[in-house]
Amino acid sequence: MPKYFVDSENIKGNVVSIAGEEAKHILSVMRMSTGDKIVVCDGKNHDFLCRIAETGKGFLEAEIVERYLCETEAETEITLFQGLPKSDKMEFIIQKCVEIGVKRIVPVSTERAVVKIEKGGKEEKKLERWRKIAEAAAKQSGRGIIPDISGVISFSEAVKEASFLENAIIPYENEKETGIKDFIKKAKKGSVGIFIGPEGGLSENEIKTAVENGIVPVTLGKRILRTETAGMVACAIILYELG
Repeated sequence: MPKYFVDSENIKGNVVSIAGEEAKHILSVMRMSTGDKIVVCDGKNHDFLCRIAETGKGFLEAEIVERYLCETEAETEITLFQGLPKSDKMEFIIQKCVEIGVKRIVPVSTERAVVKIEKGGKEEKKLERWRKIAEAAAKQSGRGIIPDISGVISFSEAVKEASFLENAIIPYENEKETGIKDFIKKAKKGSVGIFIGPEGGLSENEIKTAVENGIVPVTLGKRILRTETAGMVACAIILYELG
């Protein structure tokens, strides 16, 4: 059954109001009408089974039939600190990591990143695009929230943000001793930060900074993974093992 996100302020009593692009999609693309059922989520882990009661040009109202908690969110809250990749790889990373269950994705400007996004109009357009992709992936995968896609920050800012998390790791091709399994055995319950470098990887200086700030270097195995693969693999393993 189709699932749509609405602001909680649009849910009043037993009535949900939907307007704009969402209403257009429901009525024109999905060709739904009065009496049809949809699932609405307030983005705070609350789902509502609704029946469309009234439609108009660019809007609809639906009656809530049933309320229940969304049970698709993971106990472990993952923040992916992703080094800016080339081309449209960031869109792919966001889509797949949202499907997997990541709670937040932070684009990070690193020393070896080819892509540089300047503050201002270009960044805002990118963020708007990325957030739409996150929302679409959240709908498709039945999430209870729309994962946050933050603005681009520096590596040092990312390291500082990670200090507020219970755990943080940085997959690194030159790490030979500590595997992701070793990290999982010692991990604290709660939040996990995962640092992924761009195509050229992270510099020795960045790795050193991370280690000095308590971020654990780990190996993901004997093969070197692409930037668009590494984050998905690490996230999937951690969510499978830690819940």
